[in-house]
Amino acid sequence: MERKKSMSIHVENLKKSFNGFTAVDNISFAVERGEFITLLGPSGSGKSTVLRCIAGLETPTSGRIEVKGEDVTKVPVQERKVGFVFQHFALFRHMNVLDNISFGLKVRGVKKDKRYEKAKDLLGLVGLEGLETRMPSQLSGGQRQRVALARALAPEPELLLLDEPFGALDTRLRKELRTWLKELHHRIQLTTLLVTHDQDEAFEVSDRILVINHGRVEQNAQPQNVFNEPATEFVAAFVGETNRIKGIVRDGEVAWGHFRFKAVHLPSGTKAVVLFRPNDVYVTTHKERGGWPGRITDIRFLGATEVLEILMDDGGKLTAHIPKGVAGLSGFVNGKQVFVLIAGAHVYAV
Repeated sequence: MERKKSMSIHVENLKKSFNGFTAVDNISFAVERGEFITLLGPSGSGKSTVLRCIAGLETPTSGRIEVKGEDVTKVPVQERKVGFVFQHFALFRHMNVLDNISFGLKVRGVKKDKRYEKAKDLLGLVGLEGLETRMPSQLSGGQRQRVALARALAPEPELLLLDEPFGALDTRLRKELRTWLKELHHRIQLTTLLVTHDQDEAFEVSDRILVINHGRVEQNAQPQNVFNEPATEFVAAFVGETNRIKGIVRDGEVAWGHFRFKAVHLPSGTKAVVLFRPNDVYVTTHKERGGWPGRITDIRFLGATEVLEILMDDGGKLTAHIPKGVAGLSGFVNGKQVFVLIAGAHVYAV
């Protein structure tokens, strides 16, 4: 296979087994220089194992890993020029911020004044100027993770690998730090691989997402395509909430009550599952073309969104997500008759 000159990472037929269990099953993908790639999947899907193999923390059972055209599959971790940030910070508790950041440079024999100068520059980059003498115990969780990132950047790695870096932080802080991380990436353009199970995080920061399940790549695409055009039933169900119904393909469509879902890609007689997102369910109090009647049976408040459970007049049940303001103006309450349209759906063979 021809390698592009701008290629930063090439993973080919990567497999990793532990005592007969296959954690990574023949995964292949490539990363362009400067790209921000996210490995997204549920716990136990193999995404962290892929990252650890790239870092050199695990030895692949088989396969090949190249960095900038060089085979590093068997190269020791300390020689891979990789920066690694874990979920739980892993700062040295007995060292202040400046010494934590400059530790890797000290190991490499960089003189004290040079490594402190570099560490102070990185403190500015991660927005922690003036905290040089603080100990890890004197920092917030978000500050500690920024220090961990600065320490990973200090040796000027060719790759930055992030394994659930914000998983131990609260929701508000995670949102703040992923926005900050994306802005930082725009500034330094360092090839970055992030592992996460948080879909919102993956959508916000990534140039491209690899959805991983049972050690295999289910989809490799831009965030918009992963959400709008899921390649498999697993991706459609994992990325965002979904309504799920079963049916049989007849003449290029699946019927569900009044609704018809196009399935021209499947032959007649195929057992199929139809998935459509709650935010693709359009609900109104007035009859519109293509809309079918139902009744609200439950409303749940989720802050900016209200969740409507709807029983259609033909007996079908579905869930809709409605912006709070729209729900209020529409007068949606339990027992109210509504009309439903479904804006988009995905049909897969069972």
